[in-house]
Amino acid sequence: MKTFKILNQQTCCDPSTNCCTPESSLPVAIIGAGPIGLAAAAHLAVRKQPFILFEGCEEVGGNIRTWGHVTLFSPWQYNIDSSAKDLLQQADWQEPNGELIPTGQELIDTYLQPLAELEQLKPSIHLNHQVIAITRKYNDKMKSKDRNEQSFLLYIKEKGEIKTVEARAVLDATGTWGNPNPAQGNGVWLPSEQALSENIDYHIPNVTASPSLYANKKIAVIGSGHSAINSLLNLAELKDKFPDTDITWFLRKKRVEMAYGGEQNDELAARGALGSRIHQLVDDEDIHVVTDFFTSSLEGKDKLSIIGTQQDQKHVLEGFDRLIVNTGSRPDYTINGELRLAIDPTTESVAALAPLIDPNEHSCGTVDAHGEAVLRQPEKGFYIVGAKSYGRAPTFLMATGYEQVRSITAFLAGDEASANRVELSLPETGVCNSTSGGCC
Repeated sequence: MKTFKILNQQTCCDPSTNCCTPESSLPVAIIGAGPIGLAAAAHLAVRKQPFILFEGCEEVGGNIRTWGHVTLFSPWQYNIDSSAKDLLQQADWQEPNGELIPTGQELIDTYLQPLAELEQLKPSIHLNHQVIAITRKYNDKMKSKDRNEQSFLLYIKEKGEIKTVEARAVLDATGTWGNPNPAQGNGVWLPSEQALSENIDYHIPNVTASPSLYANKKIAVIGSGHSAINSLLNLAELKDKFPDTDITWFLRKKRVEMAYGGEQNDELAARGALGSRIHQLVDDEDIHVVTDFFTSSLEGKDKLSIIGTQQDQKHVLEGFDRLIVNTGSRPDYTINGELRLAIDPTTESVAALAPLIDPNEHSCGTVDAHGEAVLRQPEKGFYIVGAKSYGRAPTFLMATGYEQVRSITAFLAGDEASANRVELSLPETGVCNSTSGGCC
């Protein structure tokens, strides 16, 4: 086992004394080179704090590339971090029009890759490096003696070899991608569903890139959020070219209108447009809708069957060629197993954040801006940021994550005044729909 060589230790500086100390000489470790992880790196670079960033994929934003064909619902002005923007502008970067809305592909190519190539960041970014565990250097989870004085120890797998690196703080920005919820309504992964995985998509598929899987086939979409709506809209476009494509939408909601969101009243126009477009397709009967349906299992071989209950009656809907399951994602805390965490049992989010984002209580309105104090864990110096900090709650926005890491990096640099300030203004994360009889 090898110890990882830190390239930027020479930049260490204690802001209160303007000199290096044993603690400040260690880097802040960032896990995940998506938008939030790279934003954290940019803020640390601006503050002259040493950092090291590990990404398991072969490129920054690797998970985003898998849904690169999808258009975001927020325009560029909400997708670019402030410190990242400052660094990019110093390198004569061509900033995109803030009113335009990028695809995932454009987010990577126009923003994330240029950011990662900057001289202030590139030497400290390590691709194809998978963090497999985080612990304290001389303590397991049970040991308390001098715990907060010990550095973090990260175990990293690269080309089959295990390396270690020490860090004074850790930001886990690994997100929830690749860990989807099952089709089954009670959240349990059954062997029968796992056995059908070759015929199921758990993301927004690029149907135009693989038309043979969907064209003139009978397709079911399970879910009621923006991912499901995007999948349905893509299938509807395919149906224009292949009219025999049959689309069925399964929702647990009692009325399909509850899934349309704010439509023209949404402060994010693109997000509202999604609801309006799906509303029209349903009205035109281009999409069959099954509401108030609780999926209990999947079966089949050549054709798939969806078994569930509707108004307390068992129903079996048969003959589907392919399923798209867009029921959200959940966090994976495997790498955090030796750390002391405060995780909410309902949302699986950071515990102090849960009351602000619990979808059982906050189906519309706004999520209060939050930073280091809310995200602080019992394990001093460890933070869960980005989509993973929201656990299973589906309301995360990139701009929220940028504010999270701005506050945390300010705190780690000794600037508590900045860490405690709120520097975030967002459109509403949900808009009540008056036609649904309550909050959407």
